[in-house]
Amino acid sequence: MRPLLSSCLYSSSRSLSGRWTQYFPPSCAASWGCSVAEVVESRDQAHWYAIQTYSGHENKVKTLLERKIQDLPGESGEKDVREVIVPTREVVEIKGGKKVHLTKRLYPGYVLIRMELNQDTMFLISNTPSVIKFLGGGSKPQPLRQDEVNKILGIAEELEDEGPREEIPFHPGQVVEVMEGPFSDFSGTVEEVFPDKGKVRVHVSLFGRPTAVELDYTQLKGY
Repeated sequence: MRPLLSSCLYSSSRSLSGRWTQYFPPSCAASWGCSVAEVVESRDQAHWYAIQTYSGHENKVKTLLERKIQDLPGESGEKDVREVIVPTREVVEIKGGKKVHLTKRLYPGYVLIRMELNQDTMFLISNTPSVIKFLGGGSKPQPLRQDEVNKILGIAEELEDEGPREEIPFHPGQVVEVMEGPFSDFSGTVEEVFPDKGKVRVHVSLFGRPTAVELDYTQLKGY
């Protein structure tokens, strides 16, 4: 027979909303047939929420919220607001004829936050400058589904593992000029873009006949 839950309690602390958060020693968790991690996970009431911000203010909101989180009572993993992230990816763009590494937001205008939803946390988030609202509407924000969270975080991790991704600033039908190589000074029309190879297929007029040539996108200038 499992011991009474109350017999396992050995410490407690009051959270932001006034609830009591209880902790279990490893011996107690074992007697209940589970690990400490499983006990903690089962008691974790935090969920992921999306908040809308003014475009371009995502990192500002993240910084402000992280400062507020530091002032909350409790240890970092036990606070009502757990984590704030702005999913990003590294890209490479051509500026002034040179490759420039940039960090771009995956979801402009949105910040993700993992927290326990209560009046205190809603007030804390809603009264942060540049925050517009919680995504989901209504009087009570709706948490993101776990499959949505897995997809969002999975995409961010996958892009991070892949390294910087080159963004080709051309599209089919666009008129371009060849700046380098044997077709220098030729003008043509983009037929197809190959992001994986960093190449662009361009139709140019060669000896009065339309000819398709495949060029590195760094050799082109768009109009």
